[in-house]
Amino acid sequence: MPDYLLQLDRHLFYFVNHDLANPFFDWIMPWLRNPKFWIPLYLFIIGFCLYNYRKKGLGIILMLALAAGFADFTSASIIKQLVKRDRPCRDIVVSKTDVIRVTCGTGYSFPSTHATDHFAMAFFLIMLFYKKWRWIWLWAILWAGSISFAQVYVGVHFPIDVLCGALYGIFVGWLFSVLFKKVQPDFKF
Repeated sequence: MPDYLLQLDRHLFYFVNHDLANPFFDWIMPWLRNPKFWIPLYLFIIGFCLYNYRKKGLGIILMLALAAGFADFTSASIIKQLVKRDRPCRDIVVSKTDVIRVTCGTGYSFPSTHATDHFAMAFFLIMLFYKKWRWIWLWAILWAGSISFAQVYVGVHFPIDVLCGALYGIFVGWLFSVLFKKVQPDFKF
């Protein structure tokens, strides 16, 4: 990574991790990155798809799970292993001032798998339902964006890790929505 980009990333990390610190964020941000916190939303998505689309809803749920699984596997097991960027808590410069609000994590930092997974799911749902419910893009981006922001705030990812994870997740979500439309061409959104 070019030095100027690395310095910008570290400065942005410091801004989010230190300058935006407040008691409310200290309380909510660790929750936002916890998968158990999002179980009601996942159950709503499953129930919504099954109730409104019956058998085809099962196809939506399956493809959504495949998109998240593909995003997770390629992000965590391939890209992170190739790039091998240290997390902020292990970065030689940032670790001296990093406020770690959760455990550091065992893996590498780039890209953020939380961002990749949630943006893949969010963008998949946006691509499927945008024509019928235009507001879905706002809620889906807020959902994935809040989880991604939390990664930086709690001290486990740099902003570039999250940004690139989000962009890759958007690509994966789009790819699986195209695949879904090929598999279910008669599906009416």
